[in-house]
Amino acid sequence: MPESMLIGIAGGTGSGKTSVARCIYDALGPERVIIIRQDSYYRDLSHLPEDERSAFNFDHPDSFDMPYLLRHIGELLKGGTVNLPVYDYVRHCRTSDVETVGGSKIVILEGILVLFDPVLRDLMRIKVYIDTDPDIRFIRRLKRDINERGRTVDSVISQYQTTVRPMHLQFVEPTKRYADVVVPEGAHNQVAVDLLITKIRSLFTTVTPH
Repeated sequence: MPESMLIGIAGGTGSGKTSVARCIYDALGPERVIIIRQDSYYRDLSHLPEDERSAFNFDHPDSFDMPYLLRHIGELLKGGTVNLPVYDYVRHCRTSDVETVGGSKIVILEGILVLFDPVLRDLMRIKVYIDTDPDIRFIRRLKRDINERGRTVDSVISQYQTTVRPMHLQFVEPTKRYADVVVPEGAHNQVAVDLLITKIRSLFTTVTPH
């Protein structure tokens, strides 16, 4: 049995994955929980010209370095420590910085496509899908990309229409069928989040020595 357990939290862009992960983290404490973002494992595009990086399809499964992610998840589940990559979302490339994490009994992996890969799914004790209305998700993404990533309104809308929405319908939304738990409206659904935390607490004893 693994030293730690993995919880996957999937859902479309802006659905509230990070907020739900943070609710679990706050409820169970930093000594028990670490949060890993799938976005940290975007492929390094530093070898490409700037215009090609901006046009890259970041919502396709191939945009992630899955072998790298799987190696790190495997090490974390054995109780080891890893150096998480730090991604520059403005320049679309991996930085030289890392974040060292490990030694936690509960590993939360959140991202749009964490339920897509069957190998990764098989490692999860609980698979969660956050189901939020498309208009709410788009507004959240628009605000985030403008405020945090220096994007323009036109560029966000263009990307959403060209890749984000089509990839969501083709790859993200279908992974809902793999979820053990579907949480409508994310962290705003306090009842569902509380039930999820209660379930995680009950499973926590199975990965904690008595």
